[in-house]
Amino acid sequence: MSFENSKPAENYGPDQVLPASQKYTSEANGRVTLRIEAGADNTPISVPGLLTRTAEKYGDLPALNYKSANKWVKVTYKEYEQNVRTVAKAFIKLGLERFHGVCIIGFNSPEWFYSDLGAIYAGGFAAGMYTTNLVDACLHCLETSKANIAVVEDSKQLEKILSVKSQLPHLKAIIQYEGKPTEEGVLSWEDVMRIGSAESDDKLNAVLKTMGVNECCTLVFTSGTEGASKAVMVSHDNLTYNAYMITKFLSLVQGKEVLVSYLPLSHVAAQITDIYCAITLGAQIFFGEKDALKGSLVSTLQAARPTVFLGVPRVWEKINEKLVSIGRKSGSLKKYIADWAKEVGLNHYEDAMKGVERETYSYKFFRWLIYGRIKSAIGFDRCKYFISAAAPISVELKKYFMSLDIPLCEAFGMSECGGAHTLSNPTEENVAGVGKTLEGVSSKIDKPDKDGNGELCIYGRHVFMGYLNLIEKTESTLDTDGWLHSGDIAQIDGKGYVTITGRIKELLITAGGENIPPVLIENNVKAVLPVVSNAFLIGDKRKFLSILLSLKCEVDAETAEPLDTLTPEVISWLSSLNCNFTKVSEVIANKPKEVFDAIQKGIDAANKKAISNAQKIQKFSLLPVDFSLSTGELGPTLKIKRPVVNEKYKDLIEEFYKN
Repeated sequence: MSFENSKPAENYGPDQVLPASQKYTSEANGRVTLRIEAGADNTPISVPGLLTRTAEKYGDLPALNYKSANKWVKVTYKEYEQNVRTVAKAFIKLGLERFHGVCIIGFNSPEWFYSDLGAIYAGGFAAGMYTTNLVDACLHCLETSKANIAVVEDSKQLEKILSVKSQLPHLKAIIQYEGKPTEEGVLSWEDVMRIGSAESDDKLNAVLKTMGVNECCTLVFTSGTEGASKAVMVSHDNLTYNAYMITKFLSLVQGKEVLVSYLPLSHVAAQITDIYCAITLGAQIFFGEKDALKGSLVSTLQAARPTVFLGVPRVWEKINEKLVSIGRKSGSLKKYIADWAKEVGLNHYEDAMKGVERETYSYKFFRWLIYGRIKSAIGFDRCKYFISAAAPISVELKKYFMSLDIPLCEAFGMSECGGAHTLSNPTEENVAGVGKTLEGVSSKIDKPDKDGNGELCIYGRHVFMGYLNLIEKTESTLDTDGWLHSGDIAQIDGKGYVTITGRIKELLITAGGENIPPVLIENNVKAVLPVVSNAFLIGDKRKFLSILLSLKCEVDAETAEPLDTLTPEVISWLSSLNCNFTKVSEVIANKPKEVFDAIQKGIDAANKKAISNAQKIQKFSLLPVDFSLSTGELGPTLKIKRPVVNEKYKDLIEEFYKN
């Protein structure tokens, strides 16, 4: 089935499929063929077409909810689409050219959404930048996208843009959407809305007519965990089809769903969920506050009571830590009842995985007495789907939440496939997997070994167009048949369940030639040693494996920097070992035998899961400070940047292998 050349001219946008003959491109104004499977039941639609359709269907329903002066303000879908059009008209007036970028840096807000969608409506590229980006990273995004417009949240982000403005010949306007800018030439959000409101629709409508669903509309910059950040070219169809697949898989209800937006919108997981799935459904978005990950998220959840919630593994870990900390303060009777409830909850889901769908009396009782109260306290009382994405999550953490009747669905995807490629159902038998391939797209394993492990390859309408201006990188990622080579090592069982076992570039190849996937082993260590925040496995070209560990510590509320003070959980654990330390530095300086023996005992337990002696950890060391975004060890989605850690701790690593 093909929609190519279905229109005799090229002025029927924005939902037209423009003539194209290439599967991929690295040109800003390039077009690609659509990978539409026979029998596909979803006609291509553009991003403006999708929002217009939803605004027509659900115009009076609330779309966006944000806090202003401690009160929730609602924006309907009719107002949402009108605001996007106003911003798009302003962008055109300010000089936004076709296939040039609008770079956005700031925390999630209605203005972020309007700027993103306004850039697309106006024929440019929406390009998010992480709020943690340093000046050089911002410069790279602005240069690569040939940005005509930069949209910043506040004076802190504005400084980054102003410091490199002289190096950006394409930059025509800078907009600050929070507060009143004091720098000359910087526009306020009120200025933008005034400029757009004064413009007729003629120029905007003319641009929309030239648009095609198989053109690029968004640039997603990779997090740079494996080198320089690349601009992933994502088409209208990539985004709208991915949102269609996700919402169909989850059987979400039109006009009824509620989501919370708090994860970085510069990441594809947040974009596809918060913007595109929400628009597809006519769902409500509640915006979290800036300090969401420092403690305020729960208050937003309580206000929104979402029906679907997306978290990265670190968010689920934080919720786990908080619940464990509360449980530790309970009396013996409460603790006994809670442990019993968790055992019943886990048994319920383990039975479901075996195909035994039933609700025992004890499960129903604890759902009323324990599970429901926990979920209400968090704001999860209406939540149907709890999703983990953007990084691997441990089986142990999945089982913990199952025991509380909060079963996690795991999603696998990447920027290069516009969001999700697989989704799991919490009652699937493969708890270690990431579910099955979404309907309408395909997976295969390239060059599988004797155990079925090989590179996961992805095919479908969600596969990206290419890397902007990087044709060689594009051709090394997309093969001639249009398959995306993910770089992930995976296996697919006879029932279609996909399990990710590591990344090719992260594989440690020991001196003995054995391939070791580090994340699985690191997660095993963290599971048996809950006081460990981050674990970093070493062993590439080495005779044996060693590991660096950081203890959980408090985080500065303003900067999110790890502090020297240990968390109550770690302090309690130390106290149980007769060590009355409260700081990381005290543990490092005193090297208490009891502590190091307890850690070794945990590593021994993790080693029992090793499938060979080569996969056993021989040595460990405690780090003086935890990993963080600002010091560079973690990427924006809190994945470890392995080259950075290897370089930073190279002397400590070498100590493992002396003699």
